[in-house]
Amino acid sequence: MHFAWLAVVAFLPQFLVFYLPATRDRVQDVWVSVSLITSDILFLCFCWFNRHLAGVWLLAAGAALNLLVIASNGGFMPISPQTASHLISPALLDTVPIGGRFGAGKDILLLPEQTRLAWLSDRFLLPDWFPYQVAFSPGDVLIACGAFWLMATQGKPPLINKIRLEKRN
Repeated sequence: MHFAWLAVVAFLPQFLVFYLPATRDRVQDVWVSVSLITSDILFLCFCWFNRHLAGVWLLAAGAALNLLVIASNGGFMPISPQTASHLISPALLDTVPIGGRFGAGKDILLLPEQTRLAWLSDRFLLPDWFPYQVAFSPGDVLIACGAFWLMATQGKPPLINKIRLEKRN
């Protein structure tokens, strides 16, 4: 894996604006959106340098789809009120204005007709029986599949190298 440090650097802006309590409540929304877009671009650079690894093209496709929908909607991932209603109580949802950030995360509450590329937004939910509820996008599905594929093939030679070795013998 090349430039592994770049994956860490790509995650750092998101860590600061979404996960670190000391900073996430102090960063203005405009800088949060810039951080999210910057993070996705850096991650795509990491994917480019590692495109020879199995699964990385799926990771890159998912990250590109997420970047596309985020950049098209003001730097945040859109989530519809209908999807959000499965994640929080109706009373709490009523406090979030349309166009407002959904919690301290990357999502922004938008009506489907106001959302650009709505089919790429956080629109899928885990089954009700699952203990932790979260909304996710088609890009997230591709990222998860690519990450699984990448991890499952670590330590194994790529298929093309295996074929070449078999031809030599």
